[in-house]
Formats: sequence, C-alpha cells, structure tokens
Amino acid sequence: MERSGLRLQLMKQQALAGDIVLLFADESEALTHPYLARAWAKRGADLRVEAPGQSQKIAMMGALDFISRDLIVETSQTKRSVDFIALLERLDKIHGPRPRATVTLVLDNGPVHTSKATRAALAEREHWLTPEWLAKYAPELNDIEREWKTLKAHHLAHKTFENRDSLKATIDADIQAINSSRKAHPLANHRISA
Repeated sequence: MERSGLRLQLMKQQALAGDIVLLFADESEALTHPYLARAWAKRGADLRVEAPGQSQKIAMMGALDFISRDLIVETSQTKRSVDFIALLERLDKIHGPRPRATVTLVLDNGPVHTSKATRAALAEREHWLTPEWLAKYAPELNDIEREWKTLKAHHLAHKTFENRDSLKATIDADIQAINSSRKAHPLANHRISA
C-alpha cells in the first residue's frame, strides 16, 4: 500500500504541473430512505425516521478531476460494467484524446472495473486514457471516496425521496451545486523556477 501511495503522490505532482489529467473513479449508491448523519439524541436512544414504502437505490458512477475538483457522475439503477462504460463515454466527451496530456484514471480492483467488458472499453481508449490500479482494499487512496461521503452526509442525509426520479434529480442538482462552489487546486500549473 505504501508503494501505491507514493506512486499516487507522484501522479498528483504531475497533474499539478499540467503534465497529466488525473481522475479518481469509483462507484457508490444512494437510497430513497434517509441517511442519518450527525444527529443528536439521548444516549442509548434508537434514532428512527419514518419512511414510507420500500427503499430504492440509485447507483452512482463517478470520476473526480484532481485539479479542477469537478465531480462527474452518471446514475443508473444498477452497478454493472455497462453503467461504468457509460461513465467512460461521458469522459470521452469531456477529456477525449488530447495531444498535450494523457488522462490517468485511478481505479480500484472492483468487479465493475475488472470485468471483460470494462477492460475492453479501457483498451479502446488506451491512446489517451491510462488506468492506474490501486492496491486492493485501499479506499483511503482514492480521493473520490471523500466526495461520496460529503454528498451523502451533507446533501442527502435526513431526507426522504418519493422515488428514484426525485432522488436522481436531487443528486444531479447537488453535484452541480458542489461543482459550481469549488475552486481549482491552488497550486495547479505552477512550476518552481530555477
């Protein structure tokens, strides 16, 4: 794990210098029934929020740009390879082939990322997109994990959604609000003069 961490630090420095575009990708899910986060209650009390019907979930496939801090999210009802490939297709439109800098996509070894279909989709993009595989069981190395935590704890917590459509609309609006309030990394494209 230390080796992966050192390699990521080097890539972050390359991204800060403008030599590469560094993206951290992973998936998560959101529920129509509320998340309880940072709520006050008497010691030993069981916190419950009334929520009608069965809980439904939405899968979120996302990529975080290390420099711009933009979060790109594709939502679907499932968390399968075809859903992750939809994220790759969206990255095609945003980053596509660039003559100046390659795009490095940091991935964990989850089944969605290592399937035959996903590997084939990554191979089709090998002229401009380089996957960087994280060590197994090292979510602390993937910067997007903090973004999922923020989204769930500060934007989706303590809310009940009628259905998947209302949850998806809220996720889309919250991602847009998060992205518009962010600033690019302050050290981006600054080189040390000799």
